[in-house]
Amino acid sequence: MPHQLTPEEQSPNGNEFLPGLALDFVVFGFHQNQLKILLLEYQNTNLFALPGGFIRRDENLNDAARRVLAERTSLTDIYLEQFYIFGDLARHDKATLRAIMEAKGLAPADDHWLLARFVSVGYYALIDFTKAIPIPDSLSDTCDWYELTALPSLMLDHEAIVQKALDTLRADLDRKLVGFNRWAAPLLAETFTMADLQRLYETILGQKLRRSSFQRKILSLDIVERLDKKYSGGAHKAPFLYRFI
Repeated sequence: MPHQLTPEEQSPNGNEFLPGLALDFVVFGFHQNQLKILLLEYQNTNLFALPGGFIRRDENLNDAARRVLAERTSLTDIYLEQFYIFGDLARHDKATLRAIMEAKGLAPADDHWLLARFVSVGYYALIDFTKAIPIPDSLSDTCDWYELTALPSLMLDHEAIVQKALDTLRADLDRKLVGFNRWAAPLLAETFTMADLQRLYETILGQKLRRSSFQRKILSLDIVERLDKKYSGGAHKAPFLYRFI
């Protein structure tokens, strides 16, 4: 939930935003068998967190999600999927939120709206991280990609949010893969081999898959079509090319 504060958010009462409700984003990045995640590092605090923000009173929820993600990371035209609501009492940590604000030169009163308890709506995305490199403006915190298998410690309940997003991504991969691949930072080229697709699955699932079983499963889903053209690389037996339907 915490992030680089706008002037409206620095206001003690936060009247422009829905009270007690926040957004958190788990943006997964895939490329060449690597799976990364987008994190913010708060300068002068040694704290890491997911990108996040708030919903304006006159704003649709999904519109707010797209706006906030663009403000925090410079990423636009990203396919976002809402996946869970996080509302445990334990996720509220006034001391950590105060430390972030004080590191930015702010001195919030005890009743500042940003120090209150928040329920957060979680969104996740899956993109090619080489095609959507975040470029924050000069006022933003550092925003960068981190290997999913070597993440720094995250503040509040953000590690639990990441795990829930990963579980959801893995469970929904068959159903959502086409949608993820049709947006601004697609995961695969327009045409790809079955081996390319299998490597994507294996990287996200974190396990090896049997080639024959994987191919039968994918073809049974009716999400790809085989092309007459074959792969033109140096393989001894050129594999067929596929594309999403």
